[in-house]
Amino acid sequence: MKKIQQSFDVVVCGGGLAGFCAAIAAARHGSRTCLIQDRPVFGGNSSSEIRVTPHGAANFHAYARETGTISELLIEERAINHEKIRENGWTNSVWDMVMYDMAVRTPNLTFHLNTSVTSVQLTGDKISSVRAVIANAETELEIQGDVFIDCTGDGMVADMAGCEWRWGSEGKDEFGEPHAPLQASSNTMGNSIHFRAKDMGRPVPFKAPSWAVKHEDPDYFYKQGRTFYDTESGFWWIEIGIPWNTVYDNETIRHELTRHTLGIWDWMKNQDPVLKEQTANLALDWIGQVPGKRESRRILGRYFMTEHDIQNRTVFSDEIAYGGWFVDLHTPGGLLAETAEPASAEGYSETSEYAQKSYCGPYGIPFRIMLSKDVGNLMMAGRNVSVTHAALGTVRVMSTTALMGQAAGTGAAYAVKHQLGLDELTGSAMVNIQQSLLRDGCFLPNYKNEDNNDLARTATISVSSSALAYGVGPENRDFTNGFRSSQQQQLRKQLAEPLTHMRGQWIAINQGYIDSISVCLTNTSGRPQRIQASIVPVDHIWDYRVDTGEVYATTDLIVPVGTKQWVEWKVDWRHASAAHRYIRLQLEANPSVEWHSAGTVIPGHVSAFDMGAGRMRRYLSDGGTLSYRITPPQQSFDGDNIVSGVTRPYQYTNLWLSDPSDPVSPFVQLGWEKQQTIHEIQAVFPGHLFQEYHKYEPFYRDPQCPKDYIIEAFICDTWTTLVHVEDNYQRLVRHTLDHAIQTDRLRITILATNGDPSAGVYEVRCY
Repeated sequence: MKKIQQSFDVVVCGGGLAGFCAAIAAARHGSRTCLIQDRPVFGGNSSSEIRVTPHGAANFHAYARETGTISELLIEERAINHEKIRENGWTNSVWDMVMYDMAVRTPNLTFHLNTSVTSVQLTGDKISSVRAVIANAETELEIQGDVFIDCTGDGMVADMAGCEWRWGSEGKDEFGEPHAPLQASSNTMGNSIHFRAKDMGRPVPFKAPSWAVKHEDPDYFYKQGRTFYDTESGFWWIEIGIPWNTVYDNETIRHELTRHTLGIWDWMKNQDPVLKEQTANLALDWIGQVPGKRESRRILGRYFMTEHDIQNRTVFSDEIAYGGWFVDLHTPGGLLAETAEPASAEGYSETSEYAQKSYCGPYGIPFRIMLSKDVGNLMMAGRNVSVTHAALGTVRVMSTTALMGQAAGTGAAYAVKHQLGLDELTGSAMVNIQQSLLRDGCFLPNYKNEDNNDLARTATISVSSSALAYGVGPENRDFTNGFRSSQQQQLRKQLAEPLTHMRGQWIAINQGYIDSISVCLTNTSGRPQRIQASIVPVDHIWDYRVDTGEVYATTDLIVPVGTKQWVEWKVDWRHASAAHRYIRLQLEANPSVEWHSAGTVIPGHVSAFDMGAGRMRRYLSDGGTLSYRITPPQQSFDGDNIVSGVTRPYQYTNLWLSDPSDPVSPFVQLGWEKQQTIHEIQAVFPGHLFQEYHKYEPFYRDPQCPKDYIIEAFICDTWTTLVHVEDNYQRLVRHTLDHAIQTDRLRITILATNGDPSAGVYEVRCY
């Protein structure tokens, strides 16, 4: 056996999305970093070996898509991948290569693939090194480090280091969590494998092997929540946990899942009368043989996060990430249980008692759940963090774990650079870590850009023009497909939208007055209908309280019989202190009336409906804009938004948009009273936020994102071009100049977008 010793500042064990983002962050912040991955590709459950595409907060909340490193990766994948996205089974090697390319191009990063950690060496209460073996290379590595990050999913490094961990579910008596069972148990969510099928254009027979599970009872599928939502890709419910252990019995589970997968395909091809017609031309193309895991060890950290923190949106001083997936706890046993995951078993109702208590977020995640309480230089990121079983139901999804990984890597690098222990990453150190995450494109619900080194924060902003928000109606169309694909738009046109529940439309107002608001309604009941309308203040676009504590205005609208008619409300409302914020226009329930969605989306203008229990949730599949018109039109997209400190719609639009009718090339200009020394310029552009990654087509480049742009500085009484970029599609761009410049004016001119008629910018920073 060949033996090699290596030494690093930060050692990351596990190369799933959490570990990958941790390693990239640590290396980018200057730490000599080693990433150890026991598979031949990065990505863990998202890789082409397992093929679960990343989910996150945007699946339930408009404009909640995760940013930072995970955003950079997913934007790149969509821009260059020819393959469409299916939920499971369709990931190809393009995704693997996007990650591999980033790893190869990242300075300070060394990685070892096909390498398994076998032991941990401790000196006192700290890890001094790990030993690992490279498969098929007869090579043993001893890798020393200052900080170690366990992203193995199963928490195997922490386990070998003697850390305390939990397994299974806490009982209701311990924390009183809504989703906790009455009694604690060792039950965990199960492991899954997926499949992919290919349309051959002609009938293809299938004969299952004798050892495959034989399914003969349709109730097993149709009355137990195992729905066939796709015929060409695998299903999350092909899952098994208990009676087996998801770590020690993983190979047994893999074999059992293979038996079941072949049996399920046999049911689809040969047994079910409807499915066998739908699958007649399909052939099995791929069956995964690396089970994807949902739950095993949870390592105890310096804080133990419960479901209460999530549901109450606890504000943490050490907030470093956010989540927004629902509390998604699969039934122990999976395929061996009486029913599938509860939400599926009840048909994904959006208003049931289960849905009401499971819908959550966006909520903040604290740094301390990633700090081991037992080992001084060990961190965790991913599904092995310090949370209860119930809290794991939401924090475990991959886009959320990627955010935690980036925060862990950023924190580790900060500790190394400033020679601090992990327990010393509090106070001003934590503020600096949070500001680094924001600078690197991340979003924190309770913190914004307050970087004293950012010169843009002291600049005066001027712009070529600003778009006005007049409202929008069913007749408007998103011709660029920047928000919805043409197929989604067509489905919206055909959709009936009765007011079965109170519905609300968020509107960004720049001044505290409204003369009138109109809404587009249909009434085919045969007689006029009365609807109560109101305007209430909201704190932000995810303020889902039905009762926000104050009503600005209210009236009864009389809706005459007719189709898609504009009903006007003469509001005549004045409230000087209510400027530069969101209000919510609400229509109470009346099933005899339809309130139509708009044909496109006004950026930052979202909608939701009353799901019961005093809470609202995103309306339809994306929370897009409902039809309304407002007088006077609102100046919701002024240039000052680029220094709001927030890079997405939240408490306001936070977006500058140019007037699409302005003949001048749109620009943003920063000016200072005195000359500034500038060496780095970065910008955050719009796009890639509104819907989850799964909604985007192959070769997608968000039309809202600037494609060609120049950055100029006013030097020696003339505008000098510093940067000229063509064919951009990334959201966050950074430009480090060859030499620092002296200037009192800087200008970014958008020469072309990727299709949108307006140019837009969320943020500009200068250093």
